[in-house]
Amino acid sequence: MTSYRIRPAVAADAAMILRFIRELADYENALHEVAATEESVVASLFGEGSVSRAAICETVDGDPAGSAIWFKTYSTWQSKNGLYLEDLYVTPAHRGGGVGKMLLRHLARTALAEGCGRFEWSVLDWNEPAIRVYDAIGAEPHPEWLRYRLWGDKLKAFAEG
Repeated sequence: MTSYRIRPAVAADAAMILRFIRELADYENALHEVAATEESVVASLFGEGSVSRAAICETVDGDPAGSAIWFKTYSTWQSKNGLYLEDLYVTPAHRGGGVGKMLLRHLARTALAEGCGRFEWSVLDWNEPAIRVYDAIGAEPHPEWLRYRLWGDKLKAFAEG
């Protein structure tokens, strides 16, 4: 059985994080949407004023197995911060070994340690392997809420309009 450890990501991990971002986007059939570069990963995750954080899961030998990227949200009803998982990625070679669950538990502990009232994320409706993991840990979908997004040209047009 492989042993893993989780550590905070550092700027020197930018190339690996970008590789994971691209592999996840490819898995989600959205590689063409990735605009991230090593430089933008460094700036957005490790630059001054960054609101995002990342963790790396690796074997005890240092083989990268996965990552999680998250940021804080805010609940007015709870009057508390929340933790929002933007991306969870496990490399194909390490899937099925508990890496995803380990990263989720790490973030749950982080949320509690930092006084967050909730821990949330989104999943594509066709991603059955991920949904099975989320169901298995006791997470529940939030069906009465729809997620909306403005981005790219539509965001710009709306902002200028």
